[in-house]
Amino acid sequence: MPKTIDVEKLSIVHYPHPVLRKACQPVEQFDDQLRRLAARMLELMHLGRGVGLAAPQVGLTWRLFVCSHTGEPGDDLVLVNPELFDLTGVGEREEGCLSLPGVSVPVRRASSVRIQACDLEGNPFEREGTDLAARVWQHEHDHLDGRLIVDYMSEASKIINRRILKQLQADYENGQKKSA
Repeated sequence: MPKTIDVEKLSIVHYPHPVLRKACQPVEQFDDQLRRLAARMLELMHLGRGVGLAAPQVGLTWRLFVCSHTGEPGDDLVLVNPELFDLTGVGEREEGCLSLPGVSVPVRRASSVRIQACDLEGNPFEREGTDLAARVWQHEHDHLDGRLIVDYMSEASKIINRRILKQLQADYENGQKKSA
């Protein structure tokens, strides 16, 4: 993990940024920098009107995500080094992603899941989530392994989202040329 990060400069990275495809490394330091990072991620999540945000979505390959299945700050949750288990049931629902603005994909996921993680102090905890909470945890956990909702696209979804994905690709390439 980098020594210092200017968390105020962090922003949401968009597809097809390569960091979104990287497997993340476990967090080993539970310090003020981690707390500032989590606070900034929650801020960005709420500004984007999202219900979850993973570290790769702000350009970091750390096993960390934040979420609020209701979208309300009172329900904010920070999960460090999360692991999913006891995935049961199944349901399909449209999902969007802050790193893929405008893209919507039907995704089949478990309808109930348990998650183990650490809080910002390094204390382990466990929760059970159903329905939207379970879906959010699985979506964000996918980010930590380099998986995106585009990986779940059917041929029909690819056609429906083709124009948006091409625009995201062009925007990314134009941004790369500007920074070069």
